[in-house]
Amino acid sequence: MPGRIVFMGSDPIALPVLELLARSSEEVVAVYTQPDRAVGRGQRIQPNPIKRWACDQGIEIRQPPHLTEDERNSLEGLGADLVLVMAYGHLLDQDWLDTPRGGVFNLHTSLLPRYRGASPIQATLLEGDTEGGVTLMRLVLALDAGPLVDCEKVGIGPNETAGSLEEKLSRASVPLVARNLDAVLRGEARLEPQDKTRVSYTRKLHKSDGVLDFSESAVILAGRINGLFPWPGVAVQVIGVPIRCALADHRPDTVDVSAGTVLEPDGVGLRIATGSGVLRIRRLQRPGGRILDGPEFLRGFPVVPGTVLESHPMPRLVANEVLRG
Repeated sequence: MPGRIVFMGSDPIALPVLELLARSSEEVVAVYTQPDRAVGRGQRIQPNPIKRWACDQGIEIRQPPHLTEDERNSLEGLGADLVLVMAYGHLLDQDWLDTPRGGVFNLHTSLLPRYRGASPIQATLLEGDTEGGVTLMRLVLALDAGPLVDCEKVGIGPNETAGSLEEKLSRASVPLVARNLDAVLRGEARLEPQDKTRVSYTRKLHKSDGVLDFSESAVILAGRINGLFPWPGVAVQVIGVPIRCALADHRPDTVDVSAGTVLEPDGVGLRIATGSGVLRIRRLQRPGGRILDGPEFLRGFPVVPGTVLESHPMPRLVANEVLRG
């Protein structure tokens, strides 16, 4: 008899896993996802990609704005053997965690216990890691603290952004679920407690996080630009115009000017002196324009060498304790 699976998710990162479940011998009996929301400039109410997928598959869809006791009773009525969660957007209390016979398992986009919390993909790049991954874990009440089943690692390239890393992790979730689903459904998965000495936390991101303090090192600044692209994105004010930064790298060059000073172009990107090394912004976008490679952007929007860009304090995004905000 096929296992009865309820899936909870609201972000397109989960679509490859859903496709895997649809091809498997198990039965997806319902999909829980966030209510339809207004999107785009016209603010039209639209379903998210998870709902659209479930509609195409003829799978029951549930979109509770709040996880009430009545909703939990509805979940119980589905007779689920397992609930699988990925980027859902609701926190489940203990009654919900206890409802499915086989428990609730989550796909978390970091190599736990590193980067618990809301923005693990961005944190992986902010911290300069050379590999990332997605982890299958059993959910408990404490934030991303449940025992681990398995993980799938991915390499991080030199031009990686949060957007491209998310695509890698989305695909990496498929072999992870494929090799563990049977054992999880049978209750035979080996669960390993997390190493508490290696825990770090992230928080929800805000538009106000997209700033740069040029007194920091070029390594840190490049990681912030790449880690926060495409959202919330980093912007710098250049002669009063907010220029969005879409890709950056760093050079070890030593320059004898103050941090934030624009340097002579090198044919690759906008070069800026920092507290240590040179930041090179390789892809840029002006308001209303397209994202352009550095040389093309600078031909249409030249920035005079010697211009000093304003620095702003950068809010902390990763810590060894739970971050609020």
